[in-house]
Amino acid sequence: DFGEVMVHQMIHTIEFVLGAVSNTASYLRLWALSLAHSQLSAVFYDRVLMASVQSDSPAAMIVGFFVWALATLGVLMIMESLSAFLHALRLHWVEFQNKFYSGTGWQFVPFSFADLANEDH
Repeated sequence: DFGEVMVHQMIHTIEFVLGAVSNTASYLRLWALSLAHSQLSAVFYDRVLMASVQSDSPAAMIVGFFVWALATLGVLMIMESLSAFLHALRLHWVEFQNKFYSGTGWQFVPFSFADLANEDH
């Protein structure tokens, strides 16, 4: 029947468009995290490290270096780890689930020693 085929094709078209928008939004989120990372690294470098170097004070340079190193490792490494985690999660849940997963299989039954003992009797 033509009407049934048309409805079926419309559903697939809507799913495709929604998937494309979802994938684009997911990559934009990763891009925004990368942009924030680069801007924060520029701010830490300019405002902390270079400001302490321009002060011409050895004590300020040492303190400035340690503040810059801690800020870089603390904030930026956490952001980079979050970015890597989000990208891996995105690849698993968005890409894999959309393309390869089909929910046809066996229902998960957790392992239980009690069930094994009941089966033996």
